[in-house]
Amino acid sequence: MYLIISGTNRVGSNTFKVAKEYQRILKEKHIDASLLSLEGLNVLVRDANFEKIENEMILPATHYIFIAPEYNGSFPGVLKMLFDTGKTHALWWYKNALLTGVSTGRAGNLRGLDHLTGVLHHIKVTVHPNQLPISSVDKLMDSEGHFTDSNTLQAIHQQLDDYIKWNAGGK
Repeated sequence: MYLIISGTNRVGSNTFKVAKEYQRILKEKHIDASLLSLEGLNVLVRDANFEKIENEMILPATHYIFIAPEYNGSFPGVLKMLFDTGKTHALWWYKNALLTGVSTGRAGNLRGLDHLTGVLHHIKVTVHPNQLPISSVDKLMDSEGHFTDSNTLQAIHQQLDDYIKWNAGGK
């Protein structure tokens, strides 16, 4: 099962729009992927709502796609707290992840992707090598949140095709 995680709690974020695009593109490839938005999720405590998301979305997933925005040269604290508050061994260990960074700047959150890779390796998640930094994301999408830039769409398709093949054993 694929799970896309929109790695910010910011309302109306480009990150969520990108996550929705990934979900749409995967559907074109005949893969149903769930989408977890961190908007409104209290990641500071393991309450009933947090445990429901763990049990119904995170735990059953075997393939994660993280869309991580750049926050102060790294990735958002709310995403880090998702790992810290959860049952790490049951949720994350020995699963696979694909990473995409987004920023309105020019580096596409490269540094944040490195930081996120380090955290994921620590919790025993294997990270796919084709990490995609998307720079100037606000200029590559229309008002509906769909990519209009053909080069970006081509890069996303290639990244997803690589990840799908990798997960099918074609590593």
